[in-house]
Amino acid sequence: MITVQTTINAPLDKVWFAFNNPEDIVKWNQASPDWHCPKAENDLQNGGTLKSTMAAKDGSFQFEFEAKYDEIIPNKFIRYYIADGRKVEIDFMEENNSTVITEKFDPENQNPEEMQRQGWQAILDSFKNYVETKNE
Repeated sequence: MITVQTTINAPLDKVWFAFNNPEDIVKWNQASPDWHCPKAENDLQNGGTLKSTMAAKDGSFQFEFEAKYDEIIPNKFIRYYIADGRKVEIDFMEENNSTVITEKFDPENQNPEEMQRQGWQAILDSFKNYVETKNE
């Protein structure tokens, strides 16, 4: 599994909500400024699905992400399986008034693992920036 992590200067309940709320997901779910997330749906329950579209802003490329939730412990842990069968585990841990998010995911076979790690880390960094600057 590949691991990415960040510490967000925000309380756990705010982080959990922004991570899982579709109206927030579309604002942070991109790896770089030339990409965006035009739509997201999230049925946050065991057996529920997470769907999002990530697209190049110039319209040249887009892809659909779909996963099914396997385990959810509110404000602590999420496990889901991406449509291609890969597993993702996300831990949320509150430390003082900050929240540490650790994501572990099975790599796919098409791109180098370091590229995948960098891409997932960039999305997590985008989330951190979004949460820390939201409602300032």
